[in-house]
Amino acid sequence: MTPDLPIDDDAMRPGWLRLALEGRVPLEAAALVAALPLLAASPRGDGHPVLVFPGLAASDASTRPLRRLLRGLGHDAHGWQLGRNLGPRPEILEGAAHRIRTLAERDGRRVSLVGWSLGGIYARELAKQLPDAVRAVVTLGTPFAGSPRATNAWRLFELLNGRQHREPRLREGLRTPPPVPTTSIWSRSDGIVAWQCSVERPGPRAENIVVAASHIGLGLNPLALHALADRLAQPEGGWRPFERRGLRRWLFADPARAAARGLPEATHATGAAR
Repeated sequence: MTPDLPIDDDAMRPGWLRLALEGRVPLEAAALVAALPLLAASPRGDGHPVLVFPGLAASDASTRPLRRLLRGLGHDAHGWQLGRNLGPRPEILEGAAHRIRTLAERDGRRVSLVGWSLGGIYARELAKQLPDAVRAVVTLGTPFAGSPRATNAWRLFELLNGRQHREPRLREGLRTPPPVPTTSIWSRSDGIVAWQCSVERPGPRAENIVVAASHIGLGLNPLALHALADRLAQPEGGWRPFERRGLRRWLFADPARAAARGLPEATHATGAAR
């Protein structure tokens, strides 16, 4: 039986200390450069299309290093080509859906969706709408559970979208994972999104991967990118959960333990997908 969702609905937005730790982004960028030879040994893709969604107020420029790395590993990675991500406007959702269909029809293959922060909400929800065109979903620090106010970017979201985007409409259905293999990559030291809001409900095709990273640096963090490349390299129809064996046991935290720490005692036994 699938355990209950290990989520704290009363999670608060990250405090000043974690927000200050977002300043480590230059260190993560430097680590990425140093780790490129090792990342080149990550599992290689099979050339199927991968569509990458940027975070709030970001554009395809923010995901360029990520996409460049994926292309070097054999993934056919694409930006969303819809300008800055200013929020879930109808024309943006329609444009993103059209982009997925176009890539799927062009290659005759399903598309993997990668979403960073708010971009992951697009990826998850579009995968629910277009399951026949989507192969897998991977999100990076995406707040799909808990309160949408448990983020230091909520005021910016309201500034860009007005106050009509409020609970419970934003929360309704977001927790349910798409009907395709789904991975949530998150960090307990995220300074923008409360990490509890990124914990996926464990299931046969849903999992969590925990890395030590900033929120802004998730798309540059070597561990996050290695995990992302590994997930995208899973064969269609042969998906298996991320394995923490060998060196990975030291580099990637146990999701169940990471999710249990700091949550109410009743949730400690629920765990998360391995």
